Amino acid sequence: MVAKDFTVDLNKPLVFQVGHLGEAYDEWVHQPIVSKVGPRFFASDYAELLTCTKWWVIPIVWVPVALWFISLGVERGLSSDQTMLAVVCGIFIWTLLEYIIHRFIFHVKTTSYWGNTFHYFVHGFHHKHPMDSLRLVFPPALTAIAATPLWSMTYLLTTPTIAPALFGGGLLGYVMYDITHYYLHHGQAVNKSTQKMKKYHLNHHFKEQEMGYGVTSSFWDHIFGTFPQSKVYSKN
Repeated sequence: MVAKDFTVDLNKPLVFQVGHLGEAYDEWVHQPIVSKVGPRFFASDYAELLTCTKWWVIPIVWVPVALWFISLGVERGLSSDQTMLAVVCGIFIWTLLEYIIHRFIFHVKTTSYWGNTFHYFVHGFHHKHPMDSLRLVFPPALTAIAATPLWSMTYLLTTPTIAPALFGGGLLGYVMYDITHYYLHHGQAVNKSTQKMKKYHLNHHFKEQEMGYGVTSSFWDHIFGTFPQSKVYSKN
């Protein structure tokens, strides 16, 4: 765990250590440690607790919120067909947003202390400890913070009638993403389709970290040229 003249001590809280790695951070964070026991992030027990989330918390918290937004669209005059279309569009838009966030934010290259620290906190830890079951889904508080500007943008770019159902669909897409992501790391493949999905995502972690950004779907990887090379992918 030595990068130049700095050593990361895995027995101490990591978040405020990794920034010192500088240019060596990217190489370090993409050398995974496969263990179901995750690292400690913070010295504070309270702050540490806020970083840990059971997978089932996500549908319990966000499905009712999504359904409320969708019902709001119905109350404002959407027909059943219009509501269904808005929800499906919201889910589809989420898949693109999922790809953009994963590729351009979660995989941004950083070398500064605070850049490395921020990256590790939001996604780098997942590549370093990919089997940490308590940090595979997003804590609801962080999701709420991120969702607020997205709701404002949805409201501004659409109509007061369509916006709630469209946003509710996006939230359902997010729930599917987080649950799928957890399953791909800790669930057992039950058929060829789920086996292929697991293989695809684990290839992103252990083979080609700069390819295969889609989690719920590989659609946007095909569109934007980040689908793993077939020869390498088939060997994974």
